[in-house]
Amino acid sequence: MKVLIVDDHVVVREGVRRLLASLPASAVFDAETPFEALDAFRRHRPDIVVLDINLKGGSGLDVLRRLRADDPQARVVVFSMYSDLVYATSAQRAGALGYVSKSAPSEELLVAIRRAARGETYVDSETRQDMAEAPAATRNLSARELEILHMLGDGRSLSEIAEGLGVAYKTVANTSTRIKEKLGVERTADLVRFAIETRGGRLIDPGAF
Repeated sequence: MKVLIVDDHVVVREGVRRLLASLPASAVFDAETPFEALDAFRRHRPDIVVLDINLKGGSGLDVLRRLRADDPQARVVVFSMYSDLVYATSAQRAGALGYVSKSAPSEELLVAIRRAARGETYVDSETRQDMAEAPAATRNLSARELEILHMLGDGRSLSEIAEGLGVAYKTVANTSTRIKEKLGVERTADLVRFAIETRGGRLIDPGAF
């Protein structure tokens, strides 16, 4: 089994490498930027990709989307410092087979990798426990809409979100308008309040994984 580790922290990549020693991994590759990740994937065609969300020079979620566009059969496990469930939903909707928080026990990452190798899904137990608390209103949001809602909850302005995602301000503004319509709120302030109030374990589709 070939595994590609994508993370911008050397200590994390080395830790995952050591963890993989308990699996029949025939080769392990790594990358720390979106460009390196896509290049390594195309050159090595790994069986599993272990992917962080926060990368140097871009979003791991965008990398995930591009990997899946390049190869719809790509098997990806997102391994992230973010425990916010909005990211788990976004990862699942973008095609990830697994989602594991870096605060979860290491065994859970191994389980996720084994499951992904069989084409099965897995989410760490803490995230899974919170799934039932998801408000129904968020289940109709797309992965990008969830991502922008999360960033609004972090206190970012629309212009900051546009810059962070590498898209036009108008694109983010239009997406914000669609989110308001879906959630039944009129003002951006109400949208931000909703995002904040639903943080900490409730912005997710209970049937995601």
